[in-house]
Amino acid sequence: VRLVESGGGLVQPGGSLRLSCAASGFTFSAYDMSWYRQGPGKARELVVSINGLSGRTIYADSVKGRFAISRDNSKNTVYLQMNSLNSEDTAVYYCNVPARGSWGQGTQVTVSS
Repeated sequence: VRLVESGGGLVQPGGSLRLSCAASGFTFSAYDMSWYRQGPGKARELVVSINGLSGRTIYADSVKGRFAISRDNSKNTVYLQMNSLNSEDTAVYYCNVPARGSWGQGTQVTVSS
């Protein structure tokens, strides 16, 4: 299993970013995918998950209405659209396959003016 995140960077408060996670080494469409994040001095936390077959999503309360997960099973890629970013969203964002216990290397998102 290989997960490669991209799309992180520095953004001003109120801005947007789109993260991508390219997956390989498993049958992508059959698996739930998740995004986690770990802020400075904080524990890693679940941001959102998406079911592999139904597309059903579960969001953390802190990102509801601002973040949107999507997946393209033809490209083996899961995305995280992040809008209305604030300083509390500063973290390393990780892609995860819950059933496989697999993690990407993470991509840094910094929200600062």
